[in-house]
Amino acid sequence: MSTVGVVMGSTFRVAIGELMRHPGTRRQVTRTGPLPGVALSSSRLAEGDDVRLDATLEAQGTTVMLTGTVTGAWVGECRRCLDATGGDLVVELREVFEPDPVEGETYPLGPDHVELTPAVREAVALALPLAPLCREACAGPDPDGHPVAAGRDGGGGDDADGDDEGDGTNGHGEARRDPRWATLDQLRFDR
Repeated sequence: MSTVGVVMGSTFRVAIGELMRHPGTRRQVTRTGPLPGVALSSSRLAEGDDVRLDATLEAQGTTVMLTGTVTGAWVGECRRCLDATGGDLVVELREVFEPDPVEGETYPLGPDHVELTPAVREAVALALPLAPLCREACAGPDPDGHPVAAGRDGGGGDDADGDDEGDGTNGHGEARRDPRWATLDQLRFDR
């Protein structure tokens, strides 16, 4: 159980008055609460689920060191097949809080409290998968089940080469070439 008190207003705001009076002392802190709106690309914290912070606060002169882990669940869409995916998130934290923080390096320390929310939010956001997969072997959408039309009008009717095949060939069973790339055919790399 934590001997560091909760300051009203935020789950991750912790009273540190007693801790700061005894430099070098440590206190265990456990907090569970929501972090709404944390997302990165197509992954985000699971809606309605809480994250859990298990950490140690240590007074070091006029600064406080936070060391611990944040755990939670994330959800998102697979980058290949767009099916729903998700997983567990475990983030290691090691942050410094001081009265005059350096932007991007340390966090602000109040006279009698420390607000851990910005550090926790940033660590969780950076740990979310940028391009999640539902599984490593995901092959993506099924081209037979979801064909992509090659014609100019998106399917049916005349296609780009006028052969009315609509199957991506030139009418002779050969793959049709996109005319926008024709200039590349003139490139020669042999000397």
